[in-house]
Amino acid sequence: MQTLRLSPDASGLARAAALLSQGACVAMPTETVYGLAADARNAEAVARIYEAKGRPGFNPLIVHVADLGAAQALATFPDQALLLAQVFWPGALTLVLPLRADSGIASLVTAGLDTVGLRVPAHPVAQALLRAAGAPLAAPSANASGRISPTTADHVLAPEGGLDGRIAAVLDGGPCPLGLESTIIGWPDGRPSLLRPGGIPAEEIETTLDQPLARPQADPAAPNAPGQLGSHYAPTAPLRLNAHPEPGETHLTFGQPGPFSLSDAGDLTQAAARLFDLLRRADAQGRPISVAPIPDHGLGAAINDRLRRAAAPRP
Repeated sequence: MQTLRLSPDASGLARAAALLSQGACVAMPTETVYGLAADARNAEAVARIYEAKGRPGFNPLIVHVADLGAAQALATFPDQALLLAQVFWPGALTLVLPLRADSGIASLVTAGLDTVGLRVPAHPVAQALLRAAGAPLAAPSANASGRISPTTADHVLAPEGGLDGRIAAVLDGGPCPLGLESTIIGWPDGRPSLLRPGGIPAEEIETTLDQPLARPQADPAAPNAPGQLGSHYAPTAPLRLNAHPEPGETHLTFGQPGPFSLSDAGDLTQAAARLFDLLRRADAQGRPISVAPIPDHGLGAAINDRLRRAAAPRP
């Protein structure tokens, strides 16, 4: 299969929507990372996501929709979820909510769970594709499972960890502005819980709810949301965290200049946007990688979450 690179214009969007209607997989840009989209109501199309990525079938997917109304047709919203949706959508927030019996979502999407992760992306190309396709789109990151998430179309098509030849097309919308996956919030025991840190700091969500978030320990063997596997976002090279550089390593700096600087000024937003691209560039050097300490607050918590999973022993 030849993977098409489509421009995000009317012609490219129409072609991408037609491919999705035929059950194909299309990578699309979002403000977080590139997602591998398929019609979430089409079980065969969703199976192609798992096949292309080599993703474990017990790991659920996030469904992307165009607006809150489309989300409410798929899941029931408790009051706190509705408040978060009204404040943070469209944006980098995924809500894990009870699935409606008449949603039409393929069971592969939810990995057999009675909940579904929903997000309304802010990226204009993702929004245009959702409206052109007229369907909810299941869309995990558009990369081989467990590897570094893609923030450009070139990453999606990369020979190492990419999907060239395994998917129908990629809509090239340029670099993703946020560069870090969405924050995931759920109510597994009735309390608002942080299921995955991400592009919206947990502190902002707690302020909105006027309540602290529970932080339940995830079970990597039975995840209730994406991004909970022990080893994930991984480069090929071994990775050391909170480290000072040693000879022979490629070192990612933070708060000081360097060829692999996450942010010269120590800016966490800039570091989040650069993280996956710099991990790819460092991995291409063919040497072990070390990363300077990153503050563990705000977006730093999400950055450190990704780095810990990237450094975890490979299964």
